[in-house]
Amino acid sequence: MSYGMPTFYFHRNIIHFANFKHHLGIYPGSKAIVKFATQLTKYQTSKGAIKLPVNKPLPAELIRQIVRYNLQID
Repeated sequence: MSYGMPTFYFHRNIIHFANFKHHLGIYPGSKAIVKFATQLTKYQTSKGAIKLPVNKPLPAELIRQIVRYNLQID
């Protein structure tokens, strides 16, 4: 747990997530948001967050790519 959210941690925070009424928030950090900006155009994003609608399938492969990216960056 970090910032009150479930967190995947490997030497540092890799990704946080939290479920809300209308969306799932994932928090991979600002570098990942910039890196995957073209793939995230259909989702609402902010500096370090991605809102995924709960009424649509999760973009599992995109989430995997983001996690892999975060495992590699410093």
